[in-house]
Amino acid sequence: MKNVCYVLILFLALAGCKIKRPDGVISEDQMEELLYDYHLAKAMGENLTGEDNYKKALYVEYVFKKYGTTEAAFDSSMVWYTRNTEVLAKIYEKVNARLKLQQDEINHLVAIRDKKPPVSAPGDSIDVWFLERVACLTGFPLSNKITFTIPADANFEEKDALEWQANFHFLKHKMQTSSTNRPIMAMQIVYTNDSVISSTKKILKPGIERIRLQADTLGAIREIRGFIYFEGEKEANMLVSAISLKRYRTKAKTPEEQAKADSVKKARPSAPIKADTARMMEPAQVPPRRQNPEELNHRRNNMQPRPMNNQLQRR
Repeated sequence: MKNVCYVLILFLALAGCKIKRPDGVISEDQMEELLYDYHLAKAMGENLTGEDNYKKALYVEYVFKKYGTTEAAFDSSMVWYTRNTEVLAKIYEKVNARLKLQQDEINHLVAIRDKKPPVSAPGDSIDVWFLERVACLTGFPLSNKITFTIPADANFEEKDALEWQANFHFLKHKMQTSSTNRPIMAMQIVYTNDSVISSTKKILKPGIERIRLQADTLGAIREIRGFIYFEGEKEANMLVSAISLKRYRTKAKTPEEQAKADSVKKARPSAPIKADTARMMEPAQVPPRRQNPEELNHRRNNMQPRPMNNQLQRR
């Protein structure tokens, strides 16, 4: 019985040592969520230009509205948490782990805001697209196009191939038989020696469309440009989704190219042997020996035509 009493006393003592949070302080779970979004908003507000500097306050204000609190309540709660560093440290351990996992997404959001692409990953089959992957286009001048310019970084190599892909959906718009009012998809690769290769495609039906460009002898890539221009009527809408820009190494083929090459190799008949190869395969011939004049005269005498049998009988 005494042992049970000792355990109860110890439990009550430990419970009494637990830090009690005042009623006006934001809870630990909500503070974790709020701090996570708060630091995201701060990251979005960094390095803004002077004319866009006002957006910093808007980003933070949006976070407070999202969690139904105010900046004053947040500041007073942080005063209590900073006095209880053990509790705040546990919260920040969770926040930092989440921020580390979402670092790529944060870089993506900052790149979209600044229209500056992050450094691409090295290797083959890398998607270097950093802008929005979904866009809705209309026939109005302010919303009828998508444009981009992506500068090459240190992970681009000579002879790299670029493939731009988008999925086109036509909304509230009948596909006309005429091809005059159709979207146009275009891409350019600009090289450091100012050479340019380009391709333009008119979109005649909904679905996935691709443009692939590659140059073998033009050197290093400076930048990739492109646009989608919608020439539809003003009341027409078009959704563009699944936008990507893949970079391929020339030593590796895309899955579609590899499958096509394999099918062509299987269907191709065996090539005929060339004449030069056939001559090399024939047995070697001994060149004729040159004859002296006596041998040539003897050969001529032996080659005189002989009389026919009937001529011999008449004689």
